[in-house]
This record gives sequence, C-alpha cells and structure tokens, in this order.
Amino acid sequence: MTDNNDYHVGERASEMPQPTQYEPSPFKKGRPPEPLQFEVNLTAQAHDRQKKSGMVQVNIPGFSPLKLYCDEQTPVGDDTAPPPLAYFCAGIGFCLMTHLTDIYTARGIKIKSMNLEQKLRFQTNLSNMRDLGHTTEGETLGIETHVLIESDESQEVIRGLMEEAENACMAHHALRNPIPWSSRLIHNGEELLNNNG
Repeated sequence: MTDNNDYHVGERASEMPQPTQYEPSPFKKGRPPEPLQFEVNLTAQAHDRQKKSGMVQVNIPGFSPLKLYCDEQTPVGDDTAPPPLAYFCAGIGFCLMTHLTDIYTARGIKIKSMNLEQKLRFQTNLSNMRDLGHTTEGETLGIETHVLIESDESQEVIRGLMEEAENACMAHHALRNPIPWSSRLIHNGEELLNNNG
C-alpha cells in the first residue's frame, strides 16, 4: 500500500487510442429526428502486478482523449489507482447526473441542489475458491440509486425530470436491458475464443 493519499487517476492524452482488432467508426452528426450515434474506444495495457493503463476517447468532436490508470488494493495490487469497479460505478452515477443536469438546464427547471447516492452489489469467489483449484466466477447482484433534489418545483416536474433522465442515460439503459456483446481472445496472433450474446 502506498503512503501517498493521491491516486494517479489520469490525465489528458496527447494521442488517440489505436485499436488493432477493429476500426473505430468516424463520428457522424445525426440529422433530426434521427438519434445521434457515437462510440467510446478504449485500448488498455497490463503492467506489473495489478497496474493497468488505458487510452479512452469519446468520438464526438471536442472530447479530449484520456489516459487512465487502474490498480487493485493490497496484497494483489499496490493501491496506486482506483480499481476497475470504482470506475464502473462512478461512470453509471455520473452519466445519470449528466442527463439530469442537462435536462433541468434545458427545461429551465430550478434546482437548489442535487446529490446522488448509489450502491452496487457484487459477489465473487476470487478470494476463497481459486486457492482450492476452482475457477473464478463473479456476478453483479444489483444497483440501488438514490437521487436527492432540493427544489421549489412541483413534485410532478421533478418526477418528470427523473423519468426523462433515466430514459436518456445510456449507462442505465445498459443495466436495465440486454445488449449485444462480444469478446475475442487472440493468443500470439491466433484467435482462440470468439464469444457473443
């Protein structure tokens, strides 16, 4: 464990992610009423112990590429950066707050304060079964989100704000709906696995 209280989270990057296994899509501006489609691209590298770094870019013009750092707690890691699930959880909460803020600003809804509290529950046998020869398994058990708003607006207006934000939040959509997924494993240039669902 490090004595430094400052995690090395990331910085603006000077280059874009450079994937080798797929072609990033160019940004294409939507024409109303068509929805805007965009993507986020990530390339990541494993370093010593549990340290990882990644380049991530939202392909909408104006979004800077970022270099992010990730680690795990001791004894498996060195506790120098946030763990992956911290980014995952924060991303979900911040995405919903972005939509809430955008909507109340666009609609002229007066908000005095807004806070979000969120709990995600997970389970894994990582700490107790691998030593016994079992494979590692993990699950996401559930998410609980609490949005606390102080406002002189009516309950109807605030309820509508939340409903619209939840329907607009892409992170919450992914949690509530099955989405297409795929994962590939390339070993020494040869594809060993190609899973999807």
